[in-house]
Amino acid sequence: MIQELTINKKINKINKKELILSEAAKLFKEKGFGGTSMRDLAEKVGMEAASMYNHIKSKDEILELICFKIANQYISQLQEIENTNQTFQEKLNAIIGLHVQLIIEDSASVSVANNDWKYLSEEKKNQYKQIRKSYEKSFANIIEKGMENGEFKTMNVSVALFTMLSSLRWIELWYKPSREITPQELENDLKTLLMNGLNS
Repeated sequence: MIQELTINKKINKINKKELILSEAAKLFKEKGFGGTSMRDLAEKVGMEAASMYNHIKSKDEILELICFKIANQYISQLQEIENTNQTFQEKLNAIIGLHVQLIIEDSASVSVANNDWKYLSEEKKNQYKQIRKSYEKSFANIIEKGMENGEFKTMNVSVALFTMLSSLRWIELWYKPSREITPQELENDLKTLLMNGLNS
């Protein structure tokens, strides 16, 4: 019985921490990291500000957890895609799908990771930038190898990489579930546009 109560307390604590992170991401997206106070967050989650410190150390820690959660999701799923036997075109399509999926599932956290990472401490900022560079390097490698074996047109790899990344990273700025386009239509149209351009 005591063990069961202990487990339930741990689960409850985890759930509250996840709630804090989820609501913090929404507030950071709406008001910016600098414009959001711990008092704002406490009101949002229905807790006393002092009680939140039982679950989280600081606003800086919240930002760190959100940014690295998203960065690690991107890098781990990209590695899974890299390790498949798919063609490079199929891998690129899968990466586009990955970006759409994460934005649909948690657009607020993706927005924070895209825009507020610069407020991380210097140490954490450097770690985060290394993860981003690793992701970009792997992404570029898929494009480059696809060019080498004739699946893609030959062009400057950086132009191709950052054109695609810019398009994918900024989906969260304009896409809303209420728009007259489903997530699947969004993914399909992005794949068509980014892989084939506007040529008929």
